[in-house]
Formats: sequence, C-alpha cells, structure tokens
Amino acid sequence: MNAWLQAAAVLVTGAGLVSAAAAHRLTGDVRRALAVLLDFLTAAGLVRLAGDPSWDSILAAAAVIALRRLIGSGLAVSRAAP
Repeated sequence: MNAWLQAAAVLVTGAGLVSAAAAHRLTGDVRRALAVLLDFLTAAGLVRLAGDPSWDSILAAAAVIALRRLIGSGLAVSRAAP
C-alpha cells in the first residue's frame, strides 16, 4: 500500500473518532455517535482497499461494511422500539 494511502486511512479513522466524540457531546445520543464512527470506519476501509486490492483487504472492507449494515439496522430497530 502506498504510504500516503496508509496515512489517509489513519487520518480518516482519527477523524471518525473525533467526529463521533463531537456527535456524542453535541447530541448526547450514543446511537448517532456510533453511526458517525461506523461511517468513517467504512470510509477508512475503502481507502485501504484502494491502496492494496488483495484478498485480505477485500475481506476486511467487506467485514467493515457488513458490520456497519448490521449495527445500523440494529440501531434503527432500537430507535423504532417504544
């Protein structure tokens, strides 16, 4: 993987952590903060996939996306529950 793509993936991950903390601080809602974090982790996984399209990176990106979908649907169900 290129060094700048590796740095970009780390930067996106760090931005996700900071953004999730800010979202939690501003809204007080853990579900929204988690959704923000998962979106940034998905972006970081896709940046890593752009740098090294090996089977390991493809599986890692697919796992991150699958977790994002699973947790996102769980958050939607918990939000709809009374």
